[in-house]
Amino acid sequence: MDTVSQEVSTRELRNQLSDVLGRAMYAGERIGVTRHGKLAAVVISVADLEALEAFEMAQDVAAYRDAMAADDGERVSLEELRRDLAP
Repeated sequence: MDTVSQEVSTRELRNQLSDVLGRAMYAGERIGVTRHGKLAAVVISVADLEALEAFEMAQDVAAYRDAMAADDGERVSLEELRRDLAP
């Protein structure tokens, strides 16, 4: 993952939690947490999380608008849907 500035193991995280949180909060670092040598989680700042959520919301709104623009008004009953999906 290119956006992770450093990785720490879960054992190191236990010993360095305050430092890791400070680096995420104040320096904006994204610190990967590894477990058994594999990336398991990433510690990020609240600002990064809020930006990610805003981005996801913008994507959802854009997808909704696209779906509404493509809606031809045709509807299918539940019975028709079940019949079409039946093997």
